[in-house]
Amino acid sequence: MSADTRLEELGVSGLGDVDEPAFSGLAERHRRELHVHCYRMLGSFEDAEDTVQETFLRAWRRRETFEGRSTFRAWLYRIATNACLDLLAKRRPEPATGGEVLWLQPYPDRLLDELPAGDADEPETVAVARETIELAYLVAVQHLAPRPRAVLILRDVLGWPAKDVAELLGDSVNSVNSALQRARAGMREHLPAERQDWTGGEEDTGTRELVRRYTDLSVATDIDGIAALLRDDVRCSMPPTPGLHIGRDAVVNDWIESGFEGMKHLRAVLTSVNRQPAVAFYLWRKREGAYLPLTIDVLRITGGAITEIVTFHDDRFPRLGLPERLPPDGNG
Repeated sequence: MSADTRLEELGVSGLGDVDEPAFSGLAERHRRELHVHCYRMLGSFEDAEDTVQETFLRAWRRRETFEGRSTFRAWLYRIATNACLDLLAKRRPEPATGGEVLWLQPYPDRLLDELPAGDADEPETVAVARETIELAYLVAVQHLAPRPRAVLILRDVLGWPAKDVAELLGDSVNSVNSALQRARAGMREHLPAERQDWTGGEEDTGTRELVRRYTDLSVATDIDGIAALLRDDVRCSMPPTPGLHIGRDAVVNDWIESGFEGMKHLRAVLTSVNRQPAVAFYLWRKREGAYLPLTIDVLRITGGAITEIVTFHDDRFPRLGLPERLPPDGNG
């Protein structure tokens, strides 16, 4: 049942006649998809949360402007997009540069599962929904200027007609089409040319085995073993810590310099974020008598090799629904 049908059931002709509890009920139905939309625009889980709250506040205050020419859902998307653009203008006047995004945060799959299911009869639609939430896409889109970024997401991800995007942004259709061409060109600069080279797609048996080997070798701090799993042009980053390492040698050298080989008593929990396999590592802390959160590695796997590792700090564990600690296993 759509939110617009609910309006009819409430016996009102527009949102101006809806009280606040009823309005909140209508808006909440779209919270998760709006949050994912804002996350694509902003790259930050927390900024997306703030922007959705701002969206609902603006929508309530401007409810009388809803004239029913578009769906309630589309009206909320318009407000959310403009809220994102306002935040970007205020907090990040310049897009990302250099291939890394310091404000990037992971998105838990358990929350992505709350999104409306894609049409199984349209595999291309399902693939786009999956690919455009993966970290490779998020990093690439953050390199676009805000308005072309909005055009790209509205047109290529949400499938909006150019005239609707033009109306939202206050531009002409020609301007929107030009911005879309620039945005697509910008994305090509930061994503491999072929889809299969930048997304692992659905997880298969080979992928699961590779993740298991990576996990076991990491717990054993076997750098040589891990290096054998990496593609020659592997990329490694750790937002918000600056530094993008490209190539197997550069990545391995960084691990050696950081003292990874001397790190003992690790445990790991397999998980998934952004529709990608991930491994949460815990380090034994004698004083606390438990394994406590350390880092989360999100893997991109292509052709049987690890092509990218994005590592997040321990402050992301609560958002991802991971345990706060693991009990002793007799090896501590």
